Amino acid sequence: MSPSRARATTALALLLLATTACTAAEHESTPVSHPPPVSRQAERLRLPLDAYASTVAETHVVEDAQDILMRRCMNDLDMEWKTLPRVDAQDTEPPNLRRYGADESEVVRYGYHPHPDPPSVVRRNRAWDEREALPAEVQRAAYGTSGKGGCLKTARHQLVGDTAPPDYHAFNQLTGNALETSRRAPEVRDVLRIWHACMAKAGFDYPDPFAAAGSERWETAAPTATERATARRDVACQKSAKLVTVWAAAETRIQHRLIRQNTNRLHEAKARKDRWLAAARRVLKREGG
Repeated sequence: MSPSRARATTALALLLLATTACTAAEHESTPVSHPPPVSRQAERLRLPLDAYASTVAETHVVEDAQDILMRRCMNDLDMEWKTLPRVDAQDTEPPNLRRYGADESEVVRYGYHPHPDPPSVVRRNRAWDEREALPAEVQRAAYGTSGKGGCLKTARHQLVGDTAPPDYHAFNQLTGNALETSRRAPEVRDVLRIWHACMAKAGFDYPDPFAAAGSERWETAAPTATERATARRDVACQKSAKLVTVWAAAETRIQHRLIRQNTNRLHEAKARKDRWLAAARRVLKREGG
């Protein structure tokens, strides 16, 4: 069996779970040319702990370099190995999109539904699916019987020697802690009350943007008119309450404190990540990528 694919960083997966910003409905089957441009606020939103996790683009860099080395190993075994198609730079989302709720760039058309994947993401995801359907002999050569052996193990050793893979447990634990702690900060509770009152004036009764985005009502094949109207009001109320600005400031303060309390742990995690990334970039540079 192939190892779990890394279609996004562990950190981003955590944030999506924490914020329930996407519904359980499937993406639309037809891809878009490119995802809608995110709001300026979402594009600029950075938090202190971001420095200790990989972006989606950085994760792809490591995957792509590892793939090149795996192809060489598989070719030495007289087996074909198709490397993953690259994802266009404009098709990756900023790290904190939807951290505090829906983003205004998406709600007009998609409500709380995720926008369809752009073509370059669709191609990469399809390539991962094709690997899961490879013949057993090819999968054993690529991944061994454990899913961590075979040419994958060889490629990783060629890439970084005995350096352990990036471990985002520290980041995931701390960023989840920071989000929940900041949610209880007095100034965040105040803006959430303002947001709730704003929503109530339009007839919507949700305790916070996460509850609005995660409502079971939106588990439909496509966004409904009611969903889009709710999402538009949600974003308008976020803006009038200055929710993202206040919440991000509160969480920034909390994250700085957590970094001071976990300096050694985070330093080790970042050093390991940086070594993998630097090694991957060297491989890609040699390949002309």
